[in-house]
Amino acid sequence: MQILVTGGAGYIGSHTCVELIKCGMDVVIVDNFSNSKPVVCDRLELITGKRPKLYTGDVRDSELMDKVFAENEISAVIHFAGLKAVGESVEKPLLYYSCNLDSTFSLLAAMKKAGVGKLIFSSSASVYSDEDESPYSEESMTGCTNPYSRTKLMIEYILKDMYISDPSWQFVILRYFNPIGAHKSGLIGEDPQGIPNNLLPYVAQVAVGRRAFLGVFGNDYDTPDGTGVRDYIHVCDLARGHVLALQKMDGFEGVETINLGTGRGSSVLDVVKAFEKACGKPVPYEIKPRRAGDKAVCYCNPDKAKKLLGFETEYDLDDMCRDTWNWQSRNPEGYGD
Repeated sequence: MQILVTGGAGYIGSHTCVELIKCGMDVVIVDNFSNSKPVVCDRLELITGKRPKLYTGDVRDSELMDKVFAENEISAVIHFAGLKAVGESVEKPLLYYSCNLDSTFSLLAAMKKAGVGKLIFSSSASVYSDEDESPYSEESMTGCTNPYSRTKLMIEYILKDMYISDPSWQFVILRYFNPIGAHKSGLIGEDPQGIPNNLLPYVAQVAVGRRAFLGVFGNDYDTPDGTGVRDYIHVCDLARGHVLALQKMDGFEGVETINLGTGRGSSVLDVVKAFEKACGKPVPYEIKPRRAGDKAVCYCNPDKAKKLLGFETEYDLDDMCRDTWNWQSRNPEGYGD
């Protein structure tokens, strides 16, 4: 079985490629390396013993996508490609709408032309409304506060409309909570371009000496220690969830939307303490004002993933921090080493 993975050299995409190959599937990657590096494919080969087939280019390039489907016998697609920084999306909304929506339009058109109807879409817990409260189930209210999350929710609606127009399509929408961690080999991990937008890469870069201290945005939330609480999931658990969705989707009807998270919340300071334990040194931090739009608490109800996919997480916060430190300490400058 050949699986097309758009954005397959990225953080979540690369870990998912490992899981797919472990399950005996052939992987075809399309990636423009705007937020990843070609060396990832070398490392995937080191981990799995098998090199994914790579097309370097943009999913928005319709000629490229037609070529990918013409040259391969693709059975299904996992769609990761897109921009993902919330702050940047506020500063550059047209870039985000153009990239994330146009890449999906191009992909769906190529799939339709090739007669490939199975797609797993990388969505986000950021589509849930601030007016609702944790734990978020798939039926919780949606409502977005930034262009990034709006593109995710728009694509969800696009997929639902595609299914209404033609019920032969099979779509699974996976709403991620907060992926962290790295492959246990230390060969692949999260390597954000520029200043990290997410907590754990920033903590890791402080621990390895690339940054002086961590900024903690707010310590006056209504939480046990006053800092924000999030549902952190190991990226390898998340990757395994994609494989299960791929294996189970033939039994689904319509468009299935499924949360992937642990169902447990950890505060910013919980993460800092766990990381200090993993790396054996203090992680200096400074308390800063709250950021606009940040929720106090955000974690999922994971029941649907367990029921439909048989999915349960295997790793806890200590595992996530240990594997992140293993990756960062082996690769102090990320893939730029």
